Amino acid sequence: MVKIDESTKVDSAVEAAIKEIFNGDKPWVTIVWDDPVNLMTYVTYVLMELFGYTREKAHELMMKVHTEGKAVVSTGSREEMEHDVARLHEYGLWATLQRGDQAL
Repeated sequence: MVKIDESTKVDSAVEAAIKEIFNGDKPWVTIVWDDPVNLMTYVTYVLMELFGYTREKAHELMMKVHTEGKAVVSTGSREEMEHDVARLHEYGLWATLQRGDQAL
């Protein structure tokens, strides 16, 4: 058994910040970023393939990426968004995740 003394306790402000980050109540988002590599038709295809979007919805999101530099393409738990980011990376797209209350 490990003995915990005062010097190893986490500061309450740090502990609160950690809980806030991993709180399941707040949704996370996946963001696709514009890049100079992928064709617009390919980005549309990937969004349809990975997220099941209609061609119209995927095209709308792709145009937002193209014109505004980024677009939120999915929302959910942190773990789900980490998975979505990894899948987008497998297709060669630039993607990140962040808490939904900090998005765009």
